[in-house]
Amino acid sequence: MEVALIAITRYLRGEGTPEELLEHAGRVCYRSQGRGDPGAFLRARIREGHESLIEHASATFEISGISRACSHQLVRHRLASYSQESQRYVSMASPEWVIPPAISADPEALAIWEQFAANVQQAYQMLRARGIRKEDARFVLPNATATRIVVTMNFRELLHVFRLRISPEAQWEIRELCVRMLELIYPHAPNVFGELREELMSRYPAFFGLE
Repeated sequence: MEVALIAITRYLRGEGTPEELLEHAGRVCYRSQGRGDPGAFLRARIREGHESLIEHASATFEISGISRACSHQLVRHRLASYSQESQRYVSMASPEWVIPPAISADPEALAIWEQFAANVQQAYQMLRARGIRKEDARFVLPNATATRIVVTMNFRELLHVFRLRISPEAQWEIRELCVRMLELIYPHAPNVFGELREELMSRYPAFFGLE
């Protein structure tokens, strides 16, 4: 899995940071002026549940090496924009796979998986050799097929996704994905994401590699 932060909202005043924009939007609501630490204002509004103001900033991530099973979970979050690698147009003759740790750690289970994967690859190639279009040959591909996707979400939706997916109840792959996304966005907006990050690291240190 590879995750990169490739774009983030730039404010056209001050130092151009996304948090400056969010503070400005929030202060318009209250017709107030900044006094001291600007981060305190944002943190207070988020604690109060006044999160609409953080919708004014967004981030874009490029993600590769996740399974279609994971991407199907990700795109269920509707307040976002997605551009995903198309199996209609990209050849899957030599696909990459995402193998669950429970399978890769079990030699017998891994042998079963490898036989299945070889059969899938052979079936795809044979269908293509018979002139079957990629959009139809792809029907033999499993959820384990690796994919690439570009994702844009506003900061409020990112908070929602992190709260939901960085938990023991979440599937391991999307949990790892969201931890990586949080770690990438946090330095750019610590007053938006910092308190949630601290809470999650305290509750689930293993998710962040702290155990």
